[in-house]
Amino acid sequence: MSTEAIGAVRVWVIDMWDAVELPVTPGYTFAQVKSASLEEATGRRVDPSDYAIKFRGTVVPDESETLDAAGVPNGAPMIVVPARRRPVR
Repeated sequence: MSTEAIGAVRVWVIDMWDAVELPVTPGYTFAQVKSASLEEATGRRVDPSDYAIKFRGTVVPDESETLDAAGVPNGAPMIVVPARRRPVR
């Protein structure tokens, strides 16, 4: 993984109604971005398998893909959403 920062990404964590800005490097994976944004937004460790990350409007199918390989630009927005639908009460 490269240590040279390419900038930051902005991640909206739907469950918390909060957006976080994360400094990232080209070697960061979508899974790392998802975990870091959940921890930043909640202030605790959360099981990332309960959530999905979206980039450019679609769920990222392979979260092990690096941001560089996916062509993620500096300042790109992403969304972390629950992976499964939840019942309405």
